[in-house]
Amino acid sequence: MSTLKVDAIRHNSATSDAITTAADGTCTAKLTSVGGGQLSNRNKVINGAMLINQRATSYTDTGTSYTLDRFQHRTSGLNFDTTTTQDTSAPDGFKKSLKVTPDSVQTPSGGHNGVFETKLEGQDVQDFAHGTSSAKQMTISFYAKSSSQNNNHNYSFQIIKVDVGGSNGRYVLQPFTVTSSWQRFTFTFPGDTSNAIIDGNVKALRLVWNLSSGPDDIVSATNTWTVGDYWRGVTGMNNFMDNTSNEFYLTGVQLEVGDTVTSFEHRTYQDEFLRCSRYFYFANSQHFFIGRGNNSDSVVTFLETQVPLRSTPSVTLTGNLRHYGIDSYSDSSTTPTVPSFRTNQKGIRLNQSGHSGVNDDCVLTMQVSGSDGQGIFLDAEL
Repeated sequence: MSTLKVDAIRHNSATSDAITTAADGTCTAKLTSVGGGQLSNRNKVINGAMLINQRATSYTDTGTSYTLDRFQHRTSGLNFDTTTTQDTSAPDGFKKSLKVTPDSVQTPSGGHNGVFETKLEGQDVQDFAHGTSSAKQMTISFYAKSSSQNNNHNYSFQIIKVDVGGSNGRYVLQPFTVTSSWQRFTFTFPGDTSNAIIDGNVKALRLVWNLSSGPDDIVSATNTWTVGDYWRGVTGMNNFMDNTSNEFYLTGVQLEVGDTVTSFEHRTYQDEFLRCSRYFYFANSQHFFIGRGNNSDSVVTFLETQVPLRSTPSVTLTGNLRHYGIDSYSDSSTTPTVPSFRTNQKGIRLNQSGHSGVNDDCVLTMQVSGSDGQGIFLDAEL
């Protein structure tokens, strides 16, 4: 019996090896497709297929706000006057996309920008090994299209690596040209051996789609990690805000380790929802909670979340929070506060004043009292 000994395998017409072998018996396969199956957790991006949309049915804004989960509408100076929705137009294999259209014509000046971005935690991207001699390449892919009005518009895609303290340190930047048909865009950026990606539950990478940029922020495309702060537009890009009939659609966003793009990693709706719930939680009138009386006019509510929140959330209450006692109830619209928080705890304690008829230390049933869409919003976004 003989053994076939090879260092690598490649197709006759290929320019690189499909499989390489090592002296210790391990092998590495270069996958461009997984045949419709899954290699779990390849994709670093949450909600890349735009399935989850907890906050509203439509988002009209001129400044900075979250839209579909994990994707943020942002501006610096520009009146980024747009409407964003979750749309059913999508490439084959997808069902949803993010759609944005201008509500007024705007011309960016100076360092003004209008962008969409999603941000990644440092502890989730340490396998890129930046700052070491083993720094890995980054491959980003996404599907995008336009309306016929802005067919062949050039926009820019940027990855920003955030420095310690939250400042923006280094970036790579490339143009892409949208048409009225869905296209998949792919960019591979080199590993950065000089500068690490910060660790922890903090903002470390920003993936940015720049649709409108003033002349002071227009620079040449670069595939080299370049020192610079904030958003950049690429030379030759168009202004998305030049016509209210313009449209931009985005879906299938994937960031993965290495120099090879693979088929999009589709996760279940439940998986994506739980991932999104780490950053945003909404409890409406269908939710009942346990509480206790704190004194005659305040209550402590114990609200269980689906997963541990990333950090101490900001709290917004629309409508009222109602407590039910033995034979009475009262409402309060006072915004609850978070007296203490642990990042590994699946739940949160809320203190709220403004109630009446509360007995100290009595057990209470709590409920959001309001119309559809009203409730308690917990925001722990990056």
